[in-house]
Parts: sequence; structure tokens; C-alpha cells
Amino acid sequence: MNFRAYRIFEENGSSAGRFVELQLSDLDPGEVVIRSHYSSVNYKDALAATGAGKVIRRFPCVGGVDVSGVVESSSDLRFKPGDEALVTGYGMGVSHDGGFAEFVRVPADWVVPLPQGLTLFDAMALGTAGFTAALSIHRLEQNEMRPENGRVLVTGATGGVASLAIQMLTQLGYQVTALTGKISEHDYLKSLGAAEILSRHDLVMGTRPLEKAQWAGALDAVGGETLAWLTRSMQQNGVIASFGNAGGIELHTTVMPFILRGVRLIGVDSAATDMPLRREIWRRLGSDLYPKKLNQAVHVLPFERLPDAFSLMLQGKARGRTVIQFTPTR
Repeated sequence: MNFRAYRIFEENGSSAGRFVELQLSDLDPGEVVIRSHYSSVNYKDALAATGAGKVIRRFPCVGGVDVSGVVESSSDLRFKPGDEALVTGYGMGVSHDGGFAEFVRVPADWVVPLPQGLTLFDAMALGTAGFTAALSIHRLEQNEMRPENGRVLVTGATGGVASLAIQMLTQLGYQVTALTGKISEHDYLKSLGAAEILSRHDLVMGTRPLEKAQWAGALDAVGGETLAWLTRSMQQNGVIASFGNAGGIELHTTVMPFILRGVRLIGVDSAATDMPLRREIWRRLGSDLYPKKLNQAVHVLPFERLPDAFSLMLQGKARGRTVIQFTPTR
């Protein structure tokens, strides 16, 4: 049986994606075949599909780091046809054929049973972005971040991870400040729960090794100068989760925030999270970390309009999450 997939090829030294017809035998090996119901679009996907970033590790490769759907077949006894499941991260859409296809074949060790409290749509409205937000909060809580400690700053606030993190943090009782360069989105961010909006255009970062102590915690999607400023402006024993580089990969700071204020900088790699913790984070996404305003931050596109999402994301015009919906092939 033929099915549609969005496959990425190497052309003239760069990568470029297009829709193709495939069969299961064309996909990378794996014990579990999933009939896709939904996928989602992440910044990493846009970089991979357009050649704007060197993400793909081998060509050709079906794009998409996320998918949710129903198990079609499985040679692993942990899964059976009809099971609802999701896959995010690992090598999906990078070194292994990913979620932008009507059928996905993956190793059984990558598959997460759909958690209680979530639908297949919810799973992709959250996707890697929601998982990253929840994992960041989990790691910060492990490092003693508590609502009573003070304000939490979320950078790149209109992005997929950040917009979900704002909702989660607010529901947990944190006072959230959202940092954004999009003046037109202030009302949107307040509707998600942000108590305060900080405009990137008005931000004075300073140059001193230590700036005014303002934040008990921070979730940073930006990197670069913004992350360097964060290290200098954290409160005593402040904690930062770093999960993005939209503002650059360089980090220029000093040891002073770390040795004089005890600041902790925590790297968050959602793709390589081991399965026990992965399942725990997804359990929390179906319970205490489920964003009650999830649909407010989600835009749905049919599979055939997938490329539209890439251009919007790379132009900085995307807001929240984009979910890709597949039309059943039978």
C-alpha cells in the first residue's frame, strides 16, 4: 500500500523537502508501525525541511520529530494493533524516518503509550514543545524552584515551548514574566497567564558581571545575549533551564553569578530523555502539567499544507503550536 510522506533530500549541498509516495518497505526498520493521526511542527523541523539549519544526519529522511496515532502492527509484545501511542524525539526526523508521514515505523523502545488524560490530538498539541516545557519545569523543581521563591521569567514567550510553559507555571502557582519582542502579542500572553510582559526592545541588559537580582527561575528559549544576561540577573540560588538557541549559540558570561549567587544553569535535552523519566513527564502532562488553555495556543493544518508552517516559523510569525492532521487513507 502506498502512502504520503514529506521526505527531505540533499540538493546542491543543502536540504529540501517535498511530498512523495512511499511504501512501508521504504521506511527505516522498527518493531512498531503506527498509523499517523497527528504530528506537530517544531522549529527544528522547519530548519531541517528548508535547509535553514544543518539538522538532518542522513538523506533522504522523512521529516518530523513527533507523531501520535494508532498501532497498526507490532512484533514487540508491549504493543498490539489498536493501541494509541506517541513518539517524540530520539532520532525521529533527523537520523530515522519521522512523523511527517501517514505511516511511521520506529523501534519499540521509542514508543510511549498514550497517557491517561490525553487524546491523540492533545499529545501533538503538546508534542516535543510541551514535553520540553514540562521537562524544564521538572528539572527546575528538582533544583528547588518553588512559587514562593519569586518571579519566573520565560523568554521567547510566544514560541511553542514558552507559551505552554507559561500556562503550566501559572497553574502551579508561579508568578510568570514573559519576555517577547512582539508588541502585538502582549494580550495573548496575558491570556495564557503571564502576570507581567517584558518587551525585548525595552530590555537593558547591562554589562556588569552581576546585574540587579530579579528572577528566582527562568526558562530560556533564546540563548546568546539573553541567556548571558539571565545568568547575571538571577536571584541568590536562582535556576535557569536552557533549551533553545533562537538568539544564538554563543554564551559570554563570567563565573561570578555561579560562585557569588549560586546560580544553576541546567541544560534540557528532550530528544534523548530516557524512557522512565519520559513516561513520568508524559504522565504529568496528562495530570498536573496539562495546560487548561491548550487549544488557545494551537493552530491546526492539514498534512498537505505542512510547508506553510515552515515559512511562518522561520519568519518569526508563528504563534504557539501548529498541529498537522492526517486524513485517514482507508
